[in-house]
Amino acid sequence: MKPSNTSTVKNNNSNIDNFFKINEQIKAKEVRVINSKGNMIGVMTVAEGIKLAEEEGLDLIEVSPNSNPPVCKISNFGKMKYEIQKKASDAKKKQKVIDVKEIKMTINIGKGDYETKIRHTKEFIEKNHKVKISIKMKGREITHRDLAEKMMQNILEETSSFAKAELNPRLEGSQIVVILIKK
Repeated sequence: MKPSNTSTVKNNNSNIDNFFKINEQIKAKEVRVINSKGNMIGVMTVAEGIKLAEEEGLDLIEVSPNSNPPVCKISNFGKMKYEIQKKASDAKKKQKVIDVKEIKMTINIGKGDYETKIRHTKEFIEKNHKVKISIKMKGREITHRDLAEKMMQNILEETSSFAKAELNPRLEGSQIVVILIKK
């Protein structure tokens, strides 16, 4: 292995490259050095640390720049970067993404359309999605807010067997909104 004693190669993960300083990029006069086995060697100049790293065919990597003196580790920078990327990838795989599906209705919706939208709501909830149901009041329908509230109560009653409201229904501008989650 040959140490990379020049600036790092830029790639898609340049934030990792910019986070760590290696070899000649380290600007401190003295650094605390940890060898490749994880044992503390002691405080020395950067040049001495780089020389030790080159003897092992590795890089001197600044891992804690805020301490006094900065802490540097003798390690393979490419391998270290790969492990960080792999950990980030594993964390992303384990992350659960919950989609919010939206069902839009009006006060004047037909019976068939209403039943279809309730059926879609059930399908989304069963697939572990959150469902945002909004009842829009157009034009003068805003004066009949009580009809929209009654319709929202009917929706909550029909979906009560498989879903529950995350928050109580609320008025947002000219629509009443509720978010349903799995029971």
